[in-house]
Formats: sequence, C-alpha cells, structure tokens
Amino acid sequence: MSDDPKSDWLGGADAPPPKPAADPTASARGPGKPALPKRFYAAAGLAEAEGGLRLTLDGRPAHTPARNPLVLPNRGLAEAVAREWEAQVGVIDPATMPLTRLANTAIDGVAPRRDAVIDDLSAYAGTDLLAYRAGEPDRLVAAQSAAWDPVLDWARENLGARFILGEGVMHVAQPEDTVAALRRAIAATDGPFRLAALHTLTTLTGSLVLALAVLAGHLTPAEAWAAAHVDETYQASVWGTDAEAAARHALRTAEFEAAAHLAALARREPERGSPKT
Repeated sequence: MSDDPKSDWLGGADAPPPKPAADPTASARGPGKPALPKRFYAAAGLAEAEGGLRLTLDGRPAHTPARNPLVLPNRGLAEAVAREWEAQVGVIDPATMPLTRLANTAIDGVAPRRDAVIDDLSAYAGTDLLAYRAGEPDRLVAAQSAAWDPVLDWARENLGARFILGEGVMHVAQPEDTVAALRRAIAATDGPFRLAALHTLTTLTGSLVLALAVLAGHLTPAEAWAAAHVDETYQASVWGTDAEAAARHALRTAEFEAAAHLAALARREPERGSPKT
C-alpha cells in the first residue's frame, strides 16, 4: 500500500498501482510492523453494480489493490464486507478484515486465472491429508480412522473419489479416476469467491476432501478443522502446548473460519435491491 491509502482504495481503474516498497524485506527486518493507514472515510456503504453490489467509501466506489472494482456477488456478502470497513477505528487494519482480504483475492487473483487455481487445487488430490495414516500408537490410529474414514466414505459415495490409504509419509499414487473426480468437483465450484474460499480451506488443512465437504455442507467448519488437526490434538494430549503454538493455531483457525463464512455467503444467489447507505 502506498503512502496515500485514500488513493489506493478510491483511485480510478486507470490510476497507477501503489508504489512498491523500495526494499520489500525492510519491514521483516525492522523493529516492528509498518504503521497502519489512518481511516480516511466516514462511512462504508454499498451501491448496485454490474455483477452485484460494490463497496463504497463516503459514496465513492472502492477498488481492490489491483484497481479492480470491489464488487460482491450478493447482498449478504456485501454487507458483511461493509461491516468490516465500518468496524475500523482510527486506522485500517487488514488483519481484522478477513472477508475483505478474501474478496480481494477472489477478484484479483482467482477470477483472472481460474484454470490455474483449479490445477493448483487438483494437485492436492494426490497428497490429501486423509490418505496418510499413522501406524502407531493405537490411540492415534483410532482417532484418525474415526475422524477421517467417514469423510472418505462421503467422497467415494458423493464425488466418486476412492482413495488408497498409505502409512507414514511415503507417497501413495491415487487412481486416475479419483484424481479426475476431484478435479470435476473443483471445477464445479461456482464463482471466484467460493473457489478462493476452497483454496484457502484446502491449503490450511492440507485436505481437498475436507474443504469440499465444508463447501457441500457435509461438515461444519468446526468439524473439518478438528479433523484436520487430529495429529496435533493427539500430540498436545501427550506433550502439552505452548503459548506461541496456541497463538499460531488461533490465527489459522480464524482464517479458516473466515473462508468458510465467505463460502457460505457467496453460495447465495445474487441479489439486487436498494443500495445500503
């Protein structure tokens, strides 16, 4: 982001992109985080636009970091994003705006390269967490089976994806029919917003199957997140946890929950109506 956040978010589509930092690694080396931009607007609202509802700041149309219109596909998601902007106090803190960040990703990163995102997600079909099992101890083996076997049964019955299980970290090649079935499920994901959510859910869990189960409503986000952390839960029961690990887990949990929330909101049909002011 440049030194002029108002220009960054409200600049026209033909405006130059924000200037990159002279040294991209400077903030990582510095003593603290970069200063957050001040809140420059009085109110966030919505206006009708092609493809849905567009975020406005003091009535002016907002843009994504790549200067694309910040348009949300339906009122539910649009109002949720607007609430994130209204909730900013004094400064604009992207860390407290997970839906806005995901929306920007969907518009700037997923929409223009949908095929590449599908390819990236399809690669998880051959490395899905649920296919790699522990050989011991018995309690962990049982916990994995209890959490993962029902989800794999669902994938087989509903997606046509039958997994071959392996033990340990040795790669297990999955049947071509399984990989093809999962790719079809990915490609059937409607719209860039849900595809962006699917990508986030998959990368955070290491399991395409768990992510697809959340999008399909077969698992709640909490159920999927717990299933993705069977190993960590077992290790914590044996060795305990530390504050740093717990903090990292909390951040990732929040990111996962935001992606699941966005996926649920974006599933609704586009709505039109009086713009929110």
